[in-house]
Amino acid sequence: MNAFQKEFLAYYEKEHDAFVRFCHAKAYGLMEAEDLVSESVLAALENFNTLEKKEAFRSYLFSIAMNVLNKKNRRLKFRGKYYETKVFEIKDEGISAEDRMDIGILYDALNELPAKQKDALILFEISGFSIKEIAKTQKEKESTIKQRLKRGREKLATILKCEALTKERTDIKSSVLMTVFL
Repeated sequence: MNAFQKEFLAYYEKEHDAFVRFCHAKAYGLMEAEDLVSESVLAALENFNTLEKKEAFRSYLFSIAMNVLNKKNRRLKFRGKYYETKVFEIKDEGISAEDRMDIGILYDALNELPAKQKDALILFEISGFSIKEIAKTQKEKESTIKQRLKRGREKLATILKCEALTKERTDIKSSVLMTVFL
């Protein structure tokens, strides 16, 4: 392993856990989270020498993942939805079917939020970014991010309490849904 790779790994190891959580949250329904992690890390490594400020590595890495997802999303929008195959893609992660369904409902609700609110919630609640880091990533003021988080949570609560969801599942447990945010 050369010095270039060691330097990259030193930066990446600090971000690994938050980055993997982010990828799992963002990749839901689009692609395998492990594929997103792999593609993003490879692209980050290949272009690491172009990064002028190494302290911006976190934003750099997460931006690459967003670009990979956006590219995948552009390709997928021309395909129809077919859910039968999803049954075979579900991995046994020790989560009960009921909890998995609740998590699926939560992610469906997250997908109804405006993109910036959804991204802010995922970055803050799932990936563990600070408000300051999110503001830097989204190129906004901290007060804007706080407001975005507040409105996103409110809209998410409204979506999860909607009549269509309660007809589908009358026993949705908010504690189980919110475990995704921990």
